[in-house]
Amino acid sequence: MELPILPDLFDKFRLDGKSVFITGASSGFGRHFADVLSQAGANVALAARRKDRLDQAVGMLEKTGGTAIAIELDVTDDKAVDTAFSKAADTFGGIDIVINNAGVPSSQWFVDISQDEWRRVMDVNLDGVFRVGQAAARHMTVRGQGGSIINIASVAGLTPVRLLSAYSATKAAVISLTRSMALELSRDNIRVNALAPGYFTTDINRDYLASPGGARLLSKIPFQRAGNMEELDGALLLLASDAGSFMTGSIVSIDGGAGLSLG
Repeated sequence: MELPILPDLFDKFRLDGKSVFITGASSGFGRHFADVLSQAGANVALAARRKDRLDQAVGMLEKTGGTAIAIELDVTDDKAVDTAFSKAADTFGGIDIVINNAGVPSSQWFVDISQDEWRRVMDVNLDGVFRVGQAAARHMTVRGQGGSIINIASVAGLTPVRLLSAYSATKAAVISLTRSMALELSRDNIRVNALAPGYFTTDINRDYLASPGGARLLSKIPFQRAGNMEELDGALLLLASDAGSFMTGSIVSIDGGAGLSLG
């Protein structure tokens, strides 16, 4: 039996005419997300502290036919968040999708974490999501066209991992905040979901994952390997596009089964 052709199904994953604001976009997940969403047709505002890296990324996106801008941003600064978001919205005529990705790592035993370290991690990983999410929600509400906010959580926010208590606490809070935002913002047709990645090879962890300690960690994961960046793409596009139009408050894990076995 020949199956029917469903061209509209694939069109739902396109983002033509949409504009995206991505924090932490100078490297790692954020930089990859910018590539993917640009290829799907979106205009992309890349925001991060390292303006030189952002300018390089914008140049590469433009060479492949994309439309992008670089915005220097420290998510721990309330005024900077409002200014950066307004600049992106003014440039593109509005923001439809926000990727709340900015974050910092922290790896210490609980008893060794200083007050300053705890506050640093909270200020970026949790408070930064709050600041950007609030700016996005206010903009989308006034604009009246709905939107999609995607908060980047972590498998460490779903299951305890040794040495990651501060980081895990922020990501667990991001998951809870995601659900609260989804509940309250649904009245304005704003969808809020979270991606919870497991271990993916990035510039930050590349050397560690290649070390004996990293190998032992990966051996505990059912798939026994780190994820490849492109393995995030399907879930990212689902949450960003009309293909996921009935999804809100969802926490999508992409972790090779790490959440089943770590702790």
